[in-house]
Amino acid sequence: MSDRSERPLPEDKPLEIAGRGYQSRLLVGTGKYRDMAETGHAIEASGAEIVTFAVRRTNLGQNPDEPSLLDVVSPERYTMLPNTAGCYTAKDAVRTCKLARELLDGHDLVKLEVLGEEKTLYPNMTETLVAAEELIRDGFKVMVYCSDDPLLAKRLEEMGCIAIMPLGAPIGSGLGIQNRYNIRLIVENANVPVLVDAGVGTASDATLAMELGCDGVLMNTAIAQAQDPIRMAKAMRLAIESGRDAYLAGRMPKKLYASASSPIDGTFF
Repeated sequence: MSDRSERPLPEDKPLEIAGRGYQSRLLVGTGKYRDMAETGHAIEASGAEIVTFAVRRTNLGQNPDEPSLLDVVSPERYTMLPNTAGCYTAKDAVRTCKLARELLDGHDLVKLEVLGEEKTLYPNMTETLVAAEELIRDGFKVMVYCSDDPLLAKRLEEMGCIAIMPLGAPIGSGLGIQNRYNIRLIVENANVPVLVDAGVGTASDATLAMELGCDGVLMNTAIAQAQDPIRMAKAMRLAIESGRDAYLAGRMPKKLYASASSPIDGTFF
């Protein structure tokens, strides 16, 4: 006799951001690699279709004598996601997004992050809310890095943010998801994609995010600072796929005691 739960399985919906569908649920950054060549190879191995970059730290051709990100990441192949890393006020973040729009010929999809201080790079949610409201009013499609507070996450969605991106742990820490309960609450309450952003250190962290029901994961340091970034990028791709499949399959319930793997009813002794 089967002891499978009768609870409905999650719906297998494709990842959709700003009206565009994506096969990959892994989003990757471009910082901290040894050089542009390694950046390109790692992104290729990851299978990612969305690539984020810090507008303030990235050459997109405005400095002709320096290597350009566009030499290894083609906007024709990847969705470019400019971010506001390094901004500590709403004013700076808004200005940075407008600069990105100019550099990318009217590109309006951005990742908003307004940081609180340099030690933890924890999001300043007061400034984030101000910046998000202004950017949305100005026609930007805002994916927003935020704390793992379910109420603030819902408020950002209601303001018009197109994706909510709670941190799993501080940026670059590699600590993994530290508050599974809050991430799960955010996922259950959201009507827009939820993507864990920051804190992933290894493949099992990415898998856990997907098993919690997240729509995707964004990472940079976990790949770029691995001893073998190319192999880690591949591992992260497989981890995302595995975690998504496990979530859709519906895990067995946890039990306090053991149960036999094979049925014993009707057997002979």
